Amino acid sequence: MTSSEPQQPAQPPAPDPALKLLDRFLGTWEVHGRTIGAEADDVEGSIAFEWLPGGFFLQQRVDLRFTDFHVEGLEIIGYDPATGTYPSTVYPNMFGTPIPYRWKLDGDDVTITTDMLGGIFHGRWSQDDSTFSGGWRPMPGREGPGNIAYDVSGHRAEVRE
Repeated sequence: MTSSEPQQPAQPPAPDPALKLLDRFLGTWEVHGRTIGAEADDVEGSIAFEWLPGGFFLQQRVDLRFTDFHVEGLEIIGYDPATGTYPSTVYPNMFGTPIPYRWKLDGDDVTITTDMLGGIFHGRWSQDDSTFSGGWRPMPGREGPGNIAYDVSGHRAEVRE
């Protein structure tokens, strides 16, 4: 059986609209902070976010001085519609194991958890999206020398489209 109407080619899937909530992260951010108990800032550097082709994943590149360490990493962030969260994987320069994280966005509040490292970040955006602040803390029972608590804040240094 033939149809007189031309067949439309199949369209690839579009990114979930919930991914648009990550747009406020786009660009380069200058960050600074301090580990709990430090008398001066001992965390500083930059983080940069941009969409990967297709718009299904956001990448974050990290370049920080964290106490006496130079920390670099690549994080790929997606979206899980079943949970309404943003799972991610970090590929750090400090060791050869990818680290899974899970982001939750609720208005201006951001929560990031990693069960593997036993850490949780609670942060908040400014109303104009030009600054953020928050802190990483060990999950209860996961305190220890490898899980350093610190506060951090940042400001937008460069916007990327």
